[in-house]
Amino acid sequence: MRKALLMTLAMVLVASSAFASDAAAPAVAAVGPTAAWATAIGMALAAGLCGLGQGMGLKAACEGTARNPEAGGKLTVTLILGLAFIESLAIYALVVNLILLFVKPLGA
Repeated sequence: MRKALLMTLAMVLVASSAFASDAAAPAVAAVGPTAAWATAIGMALAAGLCGLGQGMGLKAACEGTARNPEAGGKLTVTLILGLAFIESLAIYALVVNLILLFVKPLGA
């Protein structure tokens, strides 16, 4: 919960700097360096934290199976479901980053 909150806060802070506009907007819409850096940092944070979450989940499932082998089937189903939810967070971050890259210049 705490890591997800920190990741969301980091993406919101980076997104605000990417949407900051200059006084003179160019006639041709191009991806600015701020938007490019914001998307790179946002995706790096999302991928790194989702990787940490998946690793911690896999570690806990392996420890649980080692302690109680009969519960391996239930743990496997729960692990796969949890990994899918964690991976969806990275996909949401990718969508937000693509919006920063391609929608923001069109609105300028």
